[in-house]
Amino acid sequence: MKKFSEFRAGDSFYSTCSISDKELEEYLKFSRVKNAFLEEKRKGEQHLVSGRAALSRMEGEFTRLSQIYGNDIILIGTNGDPEWENRSTRFLKPLYTDEVLKLKFTVSEKEDIDKEYGKIFVDYEGTNQNDETVLISKKNIYRIKKDPPR
Repeated sequence: MKKFSEFRAGDSFYSTCSISDKELEEYLKFSRVKNAFLEEKRKGEQHLVSGRAALSRMEGEFTRLSQIYGNDIILIGTNGDPEWENRSTRFLKPLYTDEVLKLKFTVSEKEDIDKEYGKIFVDYEGTNQNDETVLISKKNIYRIKKDPPR
């Protein structure tokens, strides 16, 4: 686990995952998303993964990284990117269940809040098994305790 003082802008961390039909079903049930398009959209036996489900998985995978897990850290918002009219996330290609999702997390900024907490800004990038960019999410802001318990 890295401490706040050890993070630097430009640090990148990586992970790989996939979303199964069962996981997608559980997410849609929990989130209460009802979308006829998603229910009908298939590629063979695979279901289209909603963008929010993919983004949620990415956020979850970020918290599980060995560099992150164990910290007192919480997502407190997104700032958006001025180049994208202050939007933060772009869904560029469809992702289907059981496809490989390769994740890259990059610390883009770091700020002090007070003596106890700081903020790190993290950009997400997800690519599929064909190395096509599926989604990008910029400026995900996390509050992180400067000196977490070890």
